[in-house]
Amino acid sequence: MARLLLIEDDLTIRAPLVRALRERGHAVAAASTAMTGLRDALDDRPDLVVLDLGLPDLDGRELLRMLRAVSVVPVIVATARDDEREIVQVLDAGADDYVVKPFTAAQLDARVRAVLRRGPGGPTEDPTVVVGGLRIDPRSRQVSIDGTPVELTPREFDLLRHLASRVGEVVTKRELLTEVWQIPYGGADKTVDVHLSWLRRKLGESAQQPRYLYTVRGVGVRLVAPEVGG
Repeated sequence: MARLLLIEDDLTIRAPLVRALRERGHAVAAASTAMTGLRDALDDRPDLVVLDLGLPDLDGRELLRMLRAVSVVPVIVATARDDEREIVQVLDAGADDYVVKPFTAAQLDARVRAVLRRGPGGPTEDPTVVVGGLRIDPRSRQVSIDGTPVELTPREFDLLRHLASRVGEVVTKRELLTEVWQIPYGGADKTVDVHLSWLRRKLGESAQQPRYLYTVRGVGVRLVAPEVGG
């Protein structure tokens, strides 16, 4: 049983959602304002927070920043806002997933279970991946090249970890957007391009002179050891 905190001000959404999630075996608490939700998240320490952005006392994005400053609790943003740029900003700010209203309780329950499986309390943890001199440890979220630590942002690490789960295979931008950003494909490939560029720079390479990340034009990118690249 997962302990969920639903922060949602609309009673017509909050009440049936609480009931439906409880029917699916979760213990669910609810808050109707940002500050009440923040207090409950810190006092009760839920396993996961479902957060609406349109709250009456504080925008949900600000509440997410406050939560991330003091807690690593997984957060699923559930909102009517469907602007792609805002979705990317919210995910980059620390949300673990983003679901756009209207959605069913079954859809939200599936997202909850998926996010919790990815967390440290999930049933399995990915082993350390070594590709040439590149070492990726999903448990500590640390990366090094030839023993030298590489400082990555959370999104850069998630991107590299997903590529590392498919070493040697071409991973499409569609898959990266779906699996790393949890957003649908369509016009957002620049988001992937920008993060790949930042990641390459930190790995000491470029698109023109790759060592680990090789672009397959029109298809995607693959992670390989330097000695087998190209």
